[in-house]
Amino acid sequence: MGNKLFVGNLSFNTTSLELKDFFSQVGACESASVITDRNTGRSRGFAFVEMGSSDEAARAVTELNGRELQGRTINVS
Repeated sequence: MGNKLFVGNLSFNTTSLELKDFFSQVGACESASVITDRNTGRSRGFAFVEMGSSDEAARAVTELNGRELQGRTINVS
């Protein structure tokens, strides 16, 4: 497994910083990037997160997939 994860079903209000803080609960989160619409600047409801190691990425999938973040059940893969 690589270190980069896909995170789906995010609230449109979730910021990259909030997402990074959330993933830091399970390991070293190197980066978190919420993807935005290029025309409107509004979140598209998904993001990419890079963890410090493949072990931390696996732990993030196991522990955070299906958890709630800002009222939405997120998908981590």
